[in-house]
Amino acid sequence: MDLLKRYGNLSVLLLAILLQMLLLAYQIKNKQEVRLIRVWSVGAVTPLAKVIEAGRSGVSHYFRNYFALLGVREENQRLHAKLDQAEMEIQYDRAQLSTADTARALSIFQTSSQSKTVAAHVIANTTDTGANAIIDRGSSDGIEKGMAVIKPGGIVGKVISVFSGTSFVLLINDPTFAAGVVSQKHHVHGTLRGQGIGTVAIEYVQNEETVDQGEWFFASGDDGIFPRGIPVGQATVVRNGRSHKEIYLTPSGLQGGLEDVLVVVNGVHGTIPDAPQQDLPVHLLTPPPPDGSVTDAPVESGAHLIDLDRVAQSTRSIGDA
Repeated sequence: MDLLKRYGNLSVLLLAILLQMLLLAYQIKNKQEVRLIRVWSVGAVTPLAKVIEAGRSGVSHYFRNYFALLGVREENQRLHAKLDQAEMEIQYDRAQLSTADTARALSIFQTSSQSKTVAAHVIANTTDTGANAIIDRGSSDGIEKGMAVIKPGGIVGKVISVFSGTSFVLLINDPTFAAGVVSQKHHVHGTLRGQGIGTVAIEYVQNEETVDQGEWFFASGDDGIFPRGIPVGQATVVRNGRSHKEIYLTPSGLQGGLEDVLVVVNGVHGTIPDAPQQDLPVHLLTPPPPDGSVTDAPVESGAHLIDLDRVAQSTRSIGDA
């Protein structure tokens, strides 16, 4: 109250001036015929309106993008699910083809082999009693302890425990595994030992004996388990040791995984296939006379093909073996 009494006249004067300015602003127009008071009002409200519109636009854009991203994420998840399903179907088809090829190879081997075998499927891996695999064949199928387990590609292991419907198999790469082997080219005998890894070793081969790197080894039949002539593997390392050669093989029977195998219930020994001949004889014609004249010596029909036929026959016999 004291302030109003003290500055009452000044307040009335300022209010009168403000009213006068508002009246003038209402009456005065600019070049665009817009009243000055409207220009002032718009100028005063515009910054606040811009701030409000920027906030509204930002929030709207954020939620629009958020829901769009939700849709994209859902579509991405759906596409990923379809891709995973397609990959699973491809893997299943490949497994089916691989299984069909394996079954066909086993069937062909059973038909062509003189040994009587029983097809089995590996159902589990285990370390119980030193075994490495369990197959779905047992005593009810005629399986006995000590029988050889093979594949068309080579020996796999031997049966060490037999139950009614299953059997335990000791694989070739187990450290306790042993079998008699012989090399293909030089007919060197040795004892195969597992190493617990992907390779196996050939022991008791003297340094003086000859074994080539890349030479194949086959079951010798000396152990009374594996029929003679079953492939074992190819020598990847051959070197002289202190008293015996150090020879390591890649077991051919373990290549491609273990799913289906054959158990030899009645083995028949075969032969070790001959090693491919490295230097086959090549027939060359005699050189022509130095003067270039042609001799009139008769040539027996087909004589120049005799050596070539011999080479072809030898090649076919190697392929049959």
